[in-house]
Parts: sequence; structure tokens; C-alpha cells
Amino acid sequence: GGYGIARITTILPTAPQTTLLPLIALALWGSIMANIICLRQTDLKSLIAYSSIGHMALVILALLTKTPWGLTGAMVMMIAHGLTSSMTFCLANTAYERSNTRTLIIATGMQLTLPLLATWWLLANLANMALPPSINIIGELSIMSTLFYWSPTTIIPLTINTLLTATYSLYMLIATQRGKPNTTMYMYPAHTREHLLLALHMMPLVLLIINPTLITGP
Repeated sequence: GGYGIARITTILPTAPQTTLLPLIALALWGSIMANIICLRQTDLKSLIAYSSIGHMALVILALLTKTPWGLTGAMVMMIAHGLTSSMTFCLANTAYERSNTRTLIIATGMQLTLPLLATWWLLANLANMALPPSINIIGELSIMSTLFYWSPTTIIPLTINTLLTATYSLYMLIATQRGKPNTTMYMYPAHTREHLLLALHMMPLVLLIINPTLITGP
């Protein structure tokens, strides 16, 4: 979807910026609303799915500015969020296989029984919050800088969006890892294949932050 929007915006270079104002306003509002919905979710996979809507709204915002910096930020955001979202979905599946539920109220206290998976949960949520030195922060800063240059007023909803993203990411981490473990769940240890799968998501994120020119260009 993001690639399709990028192709469409490149073939309309002469459209005035004022015609894009309603679309940008709608994307900003949609991003904030998606993040608020994340805070109201009790289903783990629904929370992760709605977080993708919030991040993809930022991609649309960057592409609508029709600037090289916006295109770069959108590309970085799509790649970074693709890896981060896939990683959190894998972690949600590991929790579901052990608890047979996706309800956050029931699947709690996994840090005490599965400390290694708790480390992966922490890394995934920190990347989702775009905490340095993750590649996610390069995408978000590029998008925020592009939109601030397009209109300084956009910094207000973008700041709200960033705060909400950090809030629901911490909510997801605390709800699944902290608290009293559910004694009805059979918490067998994590398999090597699960750690390998999660490592294959984290390694590209680390490699890209070491050499971001692979996707940002020279």
C-alpha cells in the first residue's frame, strides 16, 4: 500500500499543496485515533494490528508532502515497522501457544516464567517506540522534520502521536510481562526456533542502524 501511494504521488508533481491539506489532516487525525484505540484493546493481536494503522498513517503523511526527505522517511518507516510489527506478532503467538488466550488480563506475569522471551518483548517494544538507536527513529524524525517544514502546526498532533505510541507500547509490555503469573497456563521453556525467529527480525534492525544508507541512500 505504501509503495502504491509513493507511485501515485510521483505522477502528480504539479498538484498544489493546498489540495493535500484535507488528506494530511485526515491522516494526522487517523493516526491519533488509531493509537487511542490501541490503549482500549484487551486483545493482544488487535493491539498490534491497530498500531500498524498508526504507523502507516505517518507513511501516508510523509508521501503526501512529495519531498525527497519525505519519501526517504516513508521508506525507512515501512521497512522498520515491517520488521518490528512482525516481531511483535511472533511474540504474541508465543504467548498464545502457552496461554491459549490473547486477552491481556489473563496472559500476565510472563517475565517470571519466560525471562528470555521477556528480553525480546522489551527490545520489540523499544523499537516500536522508536527509541534510539533503533532504525525506527530515523524514519520518524525524517517524517516529523518533513511535516514541520511543510507546516509547523503539524508538530502538535505529531507530538501527541509520539506520546500515545510510547504509552500503548509500555502498556503492552507491562500487561504481558509484569504482574502475577497465571497458574492455569503451562509455561514450557522457549524453543531454539523461537529465539532464532526473533533474532532474524532483530538482526536487520541492528544492521540498518549501523549502515542506514542501505535504505536512505548516500
